[in-house]
Amino acid sequence: MSAAPLLSVERLTMRFGGLLAIDDLSLDVAARQITGVIGPNGAGKTTFFNCLTGFYKPSQGSVRLNHPQRGVMRLEQLASHQVARTAKVVRTFQNIRLFPKMTVLENLIVAQHNALQHASRFSLAGLFGLPGYRRAEAAAMDKAVGWLQHLHLIDQADTAAGDLPYGMQRRIEIARALCVDPLLLCLDEPAAGLNPRESAELNELLKHLARDEGIAILLIEHDMSVVMNVSDHICVLNYGRKIAEGPPLQIQRDPNVIKAYLGEEDADELQADELQANGHEKQDRFPPLQGAFRLARRNRSMGAEQAPRIPPLTPRPLPRPARHRGPATAARSSAPRNPAFVPARGEGRFVSRIRDFHIKEALPPETRR
Repeated sequence: MSAAPLLSVERLTMRFGGLLAIDDLSLDVAARQITGVIGPNGAGKTTFFNCLTGFYKPSQGSVRLNHPQRGVMRLEQLASHQVARTAKVVRTFQNIRLFPKMTVLENLIVAQHNALQHASRFSLAGLFGLPGYRRAEAAAMDKAVGWLQHLHLIDQADTAAGDLPYGMQRRIEIARALCVDPLLLCLDEPAAGLNPRESAELNELLKHLARDEGIAILLIEHDMSVVMNVSDHICVLNYGRKIAEGPPLQIQRDPNVIKAYLGEEDADELQADELQANGHEKQDRFPPLQGAFRLARRNRSMGAEQAPRIPPLTPRPLPRPARHRGPATAARSSAPRNPAFVPARGEGRFVSRIRDFHIKEALPPETRR
C-alpha cells in the first residue's frame, strides 16, 4: 500500500471572468520527492502556484496538505500568510523579490520575522534585550549562516543583495525560502537566466534538499535539462488542462506533450506529404510564390546574359484625398498674411518656422499674428 501524498489537488479550477486559466486539474505531490510542472507559456503554471499559496482563491476544487503535526489542512481556505507560516508551504517567484539594499544575511533574517516577532513580544522584549529574544535572535542568525554556508554564499553575507550577479541572487532567494523550514517548497523557474554551470549546481542542490533534507519540491521550469534530470514525477499543462503525467522518460515520449511544444501539421500538409509518398509531385501551398521560385531557378540556369529582363514595377501615385475646408479654415486661409512670414523658395518647413520665430520677436506686439 502506497503512502498518502503530501499534497493532493482535486479538480482545481480557476476562472478570471470568461478566461479559464486552470481547468479541472488533479495532481498528487509525494513527500521527499521533486514534482515538475511544465508546459508552454500561458499554460497556467504560475496560476496553479498562486492557487496553492493563497494568492488566488480557486473557483472550484480543493487543495489538501497532509501536515505531519497538524493533520489535513485545506490550503484554499487559508490566507496567504497562513499558508506560509502555519502550513509551511513556501514559494519563490519568476522575478527576483529580494530586498536589494539589504545585505544577504539581512535578507535571510527577515524571512524569519514570524519567530522573531513572537519572541520580541511585539518589540518590547527586543527593546529591553530580554533573554528570550536574544536566544531567538541567535537562532535566526545561526540558521541564516548555516544555509549561506550550505549554498556557498557565506563570503557574500555582508554584501548588498542587489549588487550580486543574477545567478547568485537566485540562490539567495532559495536560501531565504529555506529559512522558513518549508514542508513544501514551490520554485517558479529557478533556473531562468542561469548559465550551464549554475544550472548543474542547481540540480545538485535540489536533489540534496529532497533526498537529504526531506523537503518536497514542486518545480516550474522551462529548462528541460533541469526538469528531466531532477524530477521524480512530471505533470504537463496546456491551456490550463493536464495533458500528461508520469516519470520523465514517459513524458519525453508522450505524443500530446510533443504536439503541445512543437505543434502538428495541418490537414493540407498531411495530404501533400501523402501524395508525395505515393509518387505524386508535392504541390506548393502558395502557387504565386511557386511560379516566382520557378522563374528564379530558370534565370539562374540560363545565366545573367540570357535571362529575360523584367522591367521594374513603377508605382502609380495615389490620388491625394480632398481636404475638408470648413468656414474657419477658409477664413484663415483667405486672410492677408504678412509677407515677412511667407517661406522663401527652397526653404524647408522647419527652417521657415525658425525664421518666423525670430521675425516675430523683432516685430512690435501689435503687429504679431
